[in-house]
Formats: sequence, structure tokens, C-alpha cells
Amino acid sequence: MSPATPNQEPRVGVGAFILNNEGKVLLGKRKGSHGAGTWALPGGHLEFGETFENCAEREILEETGLAIRNIQFLTATNNVMPAENKHYVTVFVGGSIYGEVTEPKLMEPEKCEAWEWVSWDEIVSLAQKVMNGEVDEKRKLFSPLVNLVEQRSGFRPSL
Repeated sequence: MSPATPNQEPRVGVGAFILNNEGKVLLGKRKGSHGAGTWALPGGHLEFGETFENCAEREILEETGLAIRNIQFLTATNNVMPAENKHYVTVFVGGSIYGEVTEPKLMEPEKCEAWEWVSWDEIVSLAQKVMNGEVDEKRKLFSPLVNLVEQRSGFRPSL
């Protein structure tokens, strides 16, 4: 294996499962970065010295205006994106909403087009379509979510 070039170094991303009272998961439609046009969990890059929990708390507040607490590690996936020449380890955490704001706002419209609450079963179904070579033009999932379903069979987000 040849040495990695700077743009090939794996990075750490944190994706946060936020469940509402109906047990649905918050997804955002990505815009302006790798995975543009796909649906993903709120989250972002882990910064130097930051914990997974602090990263999730910071990113969710920046992206949605929601405050979360009771953040806990759930699982992680390995995500190689050859078409984009990127490699991520995605750490998935879960947390619950607290405070007066309970619905997400588009705080970074240059990065996210919309927020929607989606059932976990729908996410699994969409991921399985991708895994079977099918494409759902209406709602494409960001590859780390597809990898989560593929790499962690039986996973269900819970808090």
C-alpha cells in the first residue's frame, strides 16, 4: 500500500441521532459539500481535542438551533468514498432535545437545504435499495448512513 497523500488521510465525522417523541430521526438534505443532494444526520467534523459528545452538541446547535443532552456513543463505521477521494470514520452518537426549541431551523442554508423527521425503518429501506443497486431519486442517503445499515446489521438508534 502506498503512503497516503494529505487529501487521502482519514478524517473523523460525527453524526447524531436525534429522535423526536414519535421515534423519528432528524435528517437534513446536504448541500454544497461532498454528498450534496443526499440525506444525512446532523453532525460534522471532529475538531482537535474535542470529544464526540461536544462535537455533536456544537454541530447540532450550529446546524439546527436545537440543544441536545444525554449524548452517548452508539457505534462507528468506516466510509471510503473513492469517487470523492475521501475516507471517513463516522462516529454515531445519540442525544435528546432539551429546552424550548423542539423543531429544527435551517441555521446554515448554504450547507443544508431542509430538515425532516424520518422513521428508522424508512432509512433502512432506503439503504437496502442502495445496497441492492437501486436508486431512489427522491431521497438518496449519504453513504455513511448506508454503510451503517450494511456494516452494523440489526442496529437501531435508541436513547
